[in-house]
Amino acid sequence: MAKRKYFLVIDTETTQTDMIADFGAVLCDKQGRVHKEIGILLADFYTDREAHPLFHMGDFLGGAANLPSRYAEYDAMLQDGRRMLASVAAVNRWLARVNAEYQPVATAYNKAFDWGKMRNSGIDCDMFSESFCLWHAAAQKWGRSRKFLQFVLDNHYFGNRTQSGHMGFQTKADVMAKFLLGPEYPDEPHTALEDARDYEVPILANLVKRTPPKQYMNAEPYNWRNFAMRDWFKPK
Repeated sequence: MAKRKYFLVIDTETTQTDMIADFGAVLCDKQGRVHKEIGILLADFYTDREAHPLFHMGDFLGGAANLPSRYAEYDAMLQDGRRMLASVAAVNRWLARVNAEYQPVATAYNKAFDWGKMRNSGIDCDMFSESFCLWHAAAQKWGRSRKFLQFVLDNHYFGNRTQSGHMGFQTKADVMAKFLLGPEYPDEPHTALEDARDYEVPILANLVKRTPPKQYMNAEPYNWRNFAMRDWFKPK
């Protein structure tokens, strides 16, 4: 009997100091069935709100003015059990146990971002023998397909025009999940465990069902130049 293959999907929500405040990880199989999950507010950073405030920029997530509301929501998660407050060392112990028992392929939707923040925070992301970027693989699989381009057009998933004149279309996890699960699927809450479990795991399950491992494990790096509006959307 073939050995069951497992994946560990990781997501992070960060601070203004590039540390992790909210850490989420979901162990699943190829069908997207969840076997273990963890949602942790890192005591090392979350509790020091003056030195390590939650990330905010412009109007993203309501900006600085919305920080009290975001902290209140996280505090409510602690109260009702959706989150635990734990140390970086505790997260590393959990990851080590999962890695030893399941030998999962680790992934994240923008692996470079999440792996970088884990290293900043002292979380060991280098223990996994195999890993890949779910964003790169999903963008390669669907991001320039006719069906995805029509979905983008129908739902106006376009980026803002930059000073250099570039305007791209979006391939972020929220958009990709809506493409696969339906445009009525709720917006991402931008909380780590929920984003990983409810958005990135379904993307992963759809990907591995339809894609040879060699392709998703070695997906081409995302290049914004390959997702320019002018190259894919032409006037009729």
